[in-house]
Amino acid sequence: LHIPYRRCLAWLECIHQTFTNRPDITGSELVDLGIKGRRAIVCASSKGLGRACAIALANEGVHVTLTARGAEALKQTADEIRKAHPSVTVTEIVGDITTPAGREAVLKACPEPDILINNAGGPPPGDFRNWTRDDWIKAIDANMLTPIELIKATVDGMMARKFGRIVNITSAAVKAPIEILGLSNGARAGLTGFVAGLSRKTVINNVTINGLLPGPFDTDRLRGTAKPEAEKRGISADQVLSERANLNPAGRFGRPDEFGYACAFLCGDKAGFITGQNILLDGGAFPGTL
Repeated sequence: LHIPYRRCLAWLECIHQTFTNRPDITGSELVDLGIKGRRAIVCASSKGLGRACAIALANEGVHVTLTARGAEALKQTADEIRKAHPSVTVTEIVGDITTPAGREAVLKACPEPDILINNAGGPPPGDFRNWTRDDWIKAIDANMLTPIELIKATVDGMMARKFGRIVNITSAAVKAPIEILGLSNGARAGLTGFVAGLSRKTVINNVTINGLLPGPFDTDRLRGTAKPEAEKRGISADQVLSERANLNPAGRFGRPDEFGYACAFLCGDKAGFITGQNILLDGGAFPGTL
């Protein structure tokens, strides 16, 4: 089949224009989540998954208010974001978000957030026989009541402005409880139950509330849970971690930046039809279908 050279060039040019002019294919359109200029509170954001979420949001042009207890690590994260994104406003608040004073300071710095990322360090592993009532209250206060208080303080404003994205970082243990993490299992499951009802009431005003359930990610928290097992078995923590990574269907632990990308997507302008969901990021470790 002989095709005239000029006609062939015309067809190629037509195909090129078709693809380059489609906004759902070009890179710049594909990655724009439509939240540039929005304001976010990101809890426990000096390290680990909270830090990854803050960076991912800043990548999208979101002004971020960071909070954590460790001043040095928090400043380092804030400075890194400022350097990478000079046009993004980064506010750092040193404090304990699980206390009334910590929450008050953050809300004073960012009284009308468009995005709220609830996150707090999980309670320590252990045997339930050794946990006191105070241990339980501390876990529930940090991992259930603190997120609820922050939602309570911000959700009505989001609804009035017709935009809001709330992401609760909980745990894969919500779907598949881990025996030594009983304090976390109970507290985070309680938050999940609360949000299941509320999220169906806020979405009419374009305010979504979802949970991100991390499985094994390469963080300080993960390494901390390996120490008790290592001591019990008389091996190194690195050996325990290597064994765990090999058991995951992905053959590895998750990277914090992968988690941050998922969080940023849920906060995007085009994610308004996703609410009340608990999205598992675990490399396929959970064997169920629901």
